[in-house]
Amino acid sequence: MNATPRSQRAAQDGRGAKPAGRFRRMLDRLASSQQDIESAELLQDTQATGCTPICDCGDRQIVRVTGTLRTVTLRPRAGVPALEAEMFDGTAPLDVVWLGRRSIAGIEPGRRLIASGRISMSHGRRVLFNPKYELRPLGQE
Repeated sequence: MNATPRSQRAAQDGRGAKPAGRFRRMLDRLASSQQDIESAELLQDTQATGCTPICDCGDRQIVRVTGTLRTVTLRPRAGVPALEAEMFDGTAPLDVVWLGRRSIAGIEPGRRLIASGRISMSHGRRVLFNPKYELRPLGQE
């Protein structure tokens, strides 16, 4: 009897590799959660627009990112109104904050946008203050 486990033997002789192709992708898609599927689609959108994935953004770096707004809240900072949104691109969340604003037309949960500016870190989270932004057309959601 051979001492190596069955999975190691299969991997050694090439049988353990996942077959590539349409059938395998369909099975992977059926086995994936809805959140995994949405994350993969968002990541493809990030790559297609030439934006930086949020997980690759460092402190004080000027970036251009894209993603979907998960939440939009009005949260005052130091007595000044601030519209705060959480953007997600499939890799990591990013807090986008517009200081001095109570609302912005088109900024709502589920909306996709491209934002650019300088990333900062606040309490261990990436934050983008007063970014330049482009709303993505509604038909692309």
